[in-house]
Amino acid sequence: MSLSLLCALHCVATPVVLVMLPSLAALQFDDEAFHLWMVLAVIPISSYALTMGCKRHKRYRLLGVGLVGLLFLLSAVLLGEAVISEFQEKALTVIGAVTITLGHYWNYRLCRRQESCLCPQHPDK
Repeated sequence: MSLSLLCALHCVATPVVLVMLPSLAALQFDDEAFHLWMVLAVIPISSYALTMGCKRHKRYRLLGVGLVGLLFLLSAVLLGEAVISEFQEKALTVIGAVTITLGHYWNYRLCRRQESCLCPQHPDK
């Protein structure tokens, strides 16, 4: 969830920060390599977390929601500004990040509701 949120914040905040603080323009936060590395970090972490949730809760829709979000993120990186516009790339990225975040949130909520939850957040159960 944290990586998805960080990705969405990056996409929204980068233009504002670059306009307000010109000295940060040299850091290249809007570089395509950043998006690629973020997606490469998000894919295994989200896949693992969502798969573990599905094994515990047997709610496979969460895995589907997460995979759809990952597909949005991956398509934004693969298509890039060369194929789609900058706005479309950002829209795909934000939609993907929000979708993955929803999957993780629903997984967490199910864990909190389940009596026999073995999640690390609840060692007392």
